[in-house]
Parts: sequence; structure tokens; C-alpha cells
Amino acid sequence: MFGCLGKIITSVLFGVASCIVFLLTRGDMFQRKVSVELNPGLTPPWVLPPGVNLVHVRGLGQSDTLHFLLCNHGAPALLMVHTNSTQSSVQVDWPSFINSSSPSSLKVEPQTSVRYSRALVFTRVWEYDDVRNTADPQLTPESSFFPPYELQNFIWSDPKITVNQSGITVTLCGGEKTESFVNGSLCLQFSAFESVGRDQVWPNLRHNANSSQLRVWMDGVTPRGKHSRFALEFQSVGESVFRERTYDSTCIDDEYKPYFFQVSNWVSVPVNGDNVWGYNQWKPVAYRKPEPDPTPCKHSELVSEDQIPQSHLVQAYFIKDPQTYGLNISFGIPGDPVFYSDTKYISWTVLMGLGVPLGNSFYNLHIAFIPIGIVILLFIFAVDCACKRTLGYTRI
Repeated sequence: MFGCLGKIITSVLFGVASCIVFLLTRGDMFQRKVSVELNPGLTPPWVLPPGVNLVHVRGLGQSDTLHFLLCNHGAPALLMVHTNSTQSSVQVDWPSFINSSSPSSLKVEPQTSVRYSRALVFTRVWEYDDVRNTADPQLTPESSFFPPYELQNFIWSDPKITVNQSGITVTLCGGEKTESFVNGSLCLQFSAFESVGRDQVWPNLRHNANSSQLRVWMDGVTPRGKHSRFALEFQSVGESVFRERTYDSTCIDDEYKPYFFQVSNWVSVPVNGDNVWGYNQWKPVAYRKPEPDPTPCKHSELVSEDQIPQSHLVQAYFIKDPQTYGLNISFGIPGDPVFYSDTKYISWTVLMGLGVPLGNSFYNLHIAFIPIGIVILLFIFAVDCACKRTLGYTRI
């Protein structure tokens, strides 16, 4: 009896567990071979302006390729292009790209293989004197705002590229020729991944081979007000056949983030459909020190923009009236006594990926096992009774 029952139970448990793991983690069961190149195809006599570069990270899958391009020619931008070919490549008409960034001076060939394209552009840093301590730019008088920092005018250092077993990291740092940036800088750190994992730096965002990460921080920048707070302005550029929206969702992830149980999602869906093709995802938390010192952050409403941002990468790639959206990320909470001048540091991290936003698979796994466990117990009870009847077992 016990041999019969044990084999059945083992088979059922193994089958159910395998199905659950596959269904809940199938987006993470693959890997990409990641490679990086700087200024692909650029040869003398053509040269980029000092500190300006085009970084191409290629994620090769079994039957597709995910291209990421990071460029600080104009406003820094991250372009993601997904193709259904393993032979797709980036082609740059360097004279046109350098001088005018005319449309189609940067392509992914063959163009018929391109399935989805989207860019995230970091356009401005807003600074305001939060005398009322609202931590909300929308509640702040216009007179309390300082002239924004236009990132298209920043001067950047050459990128620092790091390649390791988990993926590739590219770091850019820059600033204006003003007193505010004499001892400080604004840095962007882009990371691409070969497989599923978590970043080692807070907030330890979870990623997979279809996602990348952009970490932004300001360090040592001199504030222009006694109660200065900052907001980051981002714009998303994509094909006109897509529309974008934002929403917040819950996240049971207190092992990594005690206190913050929410994620914000900025997704791209077809105009005539509901399936998500691409996303940005972040947790509503920023950090006021390199070591964990969290402070909440929030995003403004998503708005449609009339013009594409001043990014040479975006202007060179998109050729057919792309759609542009924008929002701001602001830091702090009302009544918070800590302002930027107290630490002179703020950092924030966002994912950019293909497909649907990443969920908490471990949380989903726990939830899924509750009804499955009940079914298994009932099944075991039924099999036990059946085995007893078959073997003629009689209780003494």
C-alpha cells in the first residue's frame, strides 16, 4: 500500500511543482549572450565631440536579439530595439549622425526584423526651494523654482565600461560649467544582464535577460537654495502605433525592502490592443546616502508631449512621427526635515525592459501553492482510501 501511495504522491508533487515553477518563472528561464561595443563602425576622419559616445550592448538570444544603445549626444538617451533575428546589427551613418542626426542616420538592420523600439530620455533636473516643506513640485510656487539643468548641455566624461559574469555596466558622469558642479556630478549607470537576478545595490531591483537597469545619482552638487529638493524629468519616445500609461502595483518584497511595498510601472501597449510590449519599472524609493538611507519618491501624471526631446540618438533613429510621453520623479515627503543640502546625495533606479513588467515570482509561488496544496491533500486522501480498498485493508 505504502509503495503504491508513495509513487503516486511523488509523481503528483513533482508534476505540480514543475508546472508551477515553469508558469511563474518562464520569463526568467532563458539567457542572453551579452556583448558591448563603443561607437560601432566609427573610423577616422570622423570623430564625436569630446565626452560624447554611443555605447551598443547586444543581447543575443536563441532566435532573437535585444539591442540597447546608450548615447549622450544631446540629452542622454537609452534606446531598446528588439528584433526576431540573431543576425541583426546596428548601422550608423556617422557623418550624418555627428553633424545633424538626420532621421535614419542610425538603423538596426535588417529593418524588417525589428519588432519593437522604445527610448527613455533623461531631459532635465528640476531644483526648487521647498520653503513650505511640501516635497511636491506641483504645490510649489513657480517663483521657488531655479532654472532647470538641461542635460542636453552637460559636459560628460568618457564612459567607464565593466564586463563581468552577470552582464555589462556602463557609467557616465557629467555636469555643467557652473559653480554648482565644481565639486559634484550627475551620473548615469546602465546595466544589461544575461539572466535573472537582483542588483547588489539598493533597492535590489529584480531583473532578467529581457531587462536593463538605469541608476541615476547626484553627488556633491551644490544646491542653490537652503531647502532645495530635486525632480528628474524623463521622456519616453516610441512608435505612434503604441500608447503609454502608468500604474502602481503591490509588491511583497520585504526581505529586500522593508517599508516599501509598491512598484510603479510605465508601460507601452498597442493603440488597438492591451498586451504590454515594453515597460519601465521602479520602486517608490530613493536614497540620500550611498549606504541605505531611504526616502520616498513619487511620479507625476504621465503627459503627452508635442515634440521629441533634444537627443541625437532619438532624432537619428525614429523617422515616422514618433509618440512622446513625459513624467517627473520627485523625492521626499511632506514635513521631512532632511533636505538635499544635508547629504548632498540622491540616487534613484529604474528598469527598462521588453514584455510585461517583472512581478514577484516568489510571492506568486507562495500564493499559488495554497490552493494547489489543498487539492494535493484531497487527492492524497482519495488515493489512500482507494489503495486500502484495493488491498483489502481493514482497520483493527
